[in-house]
Amino acid sequence: MPDRDVVSWNALICGCSRNGYDVDALESFVQMLREGFSPLQTTLVGLVPSCGRREFVFQGRSIHGFGIKTGIDLDSQVKNALTYMYAKSGDLEAAELLFEELEDKSVVSWNTMIGAYAGNGFFNESMLVFKRMVEEKVEVNPVTIMSLLAANISPELIHCYAIKTGLLNNGSVVTSLVCLYAKCGITELAELLYWSFPQKNLVSLTAIISSYAEKGNMDLVVECFSRMQQLDMKLDSVAMVSILHGITDPSHMSIGIAFHGYALKNGLDTHNLVSNGLISMYFKFNDIEAAFSLFYEMPEKPLISWNSVISGCVQAGRASDAMKCFCQMKMFGLSPDTITVASLLTGCSQLGYLRLGERLHNYILRNNLEVEDFVGTSLIDMYTKCGSILLAERVFKSIREPCVATWNTMISGYSWYGLEHNALNCYSKMREQGLEPDRITFLGVLAACIHGGLLHEGKKHFQIMKEEFGMVPNLQHCACMVGLLGRAGLFEEALLFIKNMESEPDSAVWGALLNACCIHQEIKLGECLAKKLYLLDYKNCGLYVLMSNLYAATNRWNDAAKMREIMKDIGGDGTSGVSQIEVTSSREMDPDLYQEFLPF
Repeated sequence: MPDRDVVSWNALICGCSRNGYDVDALESFVQMLREGFSPLQTTLVGLVPSCGRREFVFQGRSIHGFGIKTGIDLDSQVKNALTYMYAKSGDLEAAELLFEELEDKSVVSWNTMIGAYAGNGFFNESMLVFKRMVEEKVEVNPVTIMSLLAANISPELIHCYAIKTGLLNNGSVVTSLVCLYAKCGITELAELLYWSFPQKNLVSLTAIISSYAEKGNMDLVVECFSRMQQLDMKLDSVAMVSILHGITDPSHMSIGIAFHGYALKNGLDTHNLVSNGLISMYFKFNDIEAAFSLFYEMPEKPLISWNSVISGCVQAGRASDAMKCFCQMKMFGLSPDTITVASLLTGCSQLGYLRLGERLHNYILRNNLEVEDFVGTSLIDMYTKCGSILLAERVFKSIREPCVATWNTMISGYSWYGLEHNALNCYSKMREQGLEPDRITFLGVLAACIHGGLLHEGKKHFQIMKEEFGMVPNLQHCACMVGLLGRAGLFEEALLFIKNMESEPDSAVWGALLNACCIHQEIKLGECLAKKLYLLDYKNCGLYVLMSNLYAATNRWNDAAKMREIMKDIGGDGTSGVSQIEVTSSREMDPDLYQEFLPF
């Protein structure tokens, strides 16, 4: 362009900024100054948002200084743009200072400040600015409502205000309200609002479907999907992934297959996230072959897809397949991340592969992966389950700030090893660190008390769980208490405890008491409990094993033999568990894994 003027420079700068070419916008501004042109207020208004979007804090401050020097910063539009820039870069103090300097605050100014606080997580402050805005009788607009909704302020409150001010007729406001209702789990109200509004859009409906899917309410997902088809709308990849993640119940397998067919028909299966969702879904249904078939059909296999397959194999109890899949991943030149490593460590726990677990640990250290949170927790879990409590302790001590899950894993590890005093000391240290225990913490503590026969300690912690932390004991906690009382020979107290339970006792609760009967050879009570357990779960082989052992302990060999016969009839073999040892020279243990696995 041979003849340039300020207008043409403004058009170029604003065009670059609005389309996300922030570096080009800044470079054009610098070139404009070099050629001797003086920027106008509109130049800065168009340029400043680029500094906020990419957090070019230094450049933004320099432009602000230029505005002060030339007097352009006195313009209200420029100050609004600068307020937005500082808010986006997280400098709320500077944003607030500019906002307060404005003598005539327009609705744009108020919206900018509300959005600034909301975007940085200061929800109460954004509400206070809104109250000031109302008190000063500034007329709100749809952007105000959407800024408040972005702050996660009560959707019901904002909904009422939108009705009062007549802003509920705005499509963007309705969409924001529907999405927030769905996000908060108030899905029925979100759906009611959506269908009552004449203008329909895919964004709102996706939010509703995703919310129902997260709750596992697949019947309502299908209903919404049917109504969506009547409107000639189609699911996008985001909605499809949400639906697939919500399909967890085996009874919904037919629904999952139907959505798989829809994805194929509409080309959604080409999206990696959808393919990963389908793979995870089939692993949940234990259809390993279908999951692998989908995976190998993928033209490109990014790390997230390998992670889905490895994690799925581990969760399905196919840890050996996970290890082989990892070896293939290495052959493709991909390096594992923390998610890969955490899944493989869980696989090592299942197989008892201590040496492979140690190699994974070495890889973590050599590649400076963060040994915090779930990776550290997985390492501790692997070492405790592979028979190395000392290495588990070493890992635990190396973690700077263990989270509750990490403490829980260490407490449970001590419990499994029968180190009840170590477990209780670990729990005490956790409390000293100011961390609040959860239900899993108390399960580990109660298990430690059972192994150590610490009746009074167990009772004390059970009461602490209820009274100090307000937790309602679940069936697992109750089973622990019944087992603790039963092992101490307090059968009447155990039965009274079961009678006073808030929930109906399950087979685990009655089984804990039956196990105590075996220890104390309480044959009469044991037979009564066996009848209850038979009615609850007659195919549970554990029942017949316990009764066989009880009869054998009291020299009733014929009855013990009958229990074994019944167990064979229902397909059980009497094996209550297995032990694995790591034998690197045995073909059954796949020695090639030791040569191929982790050749780092």
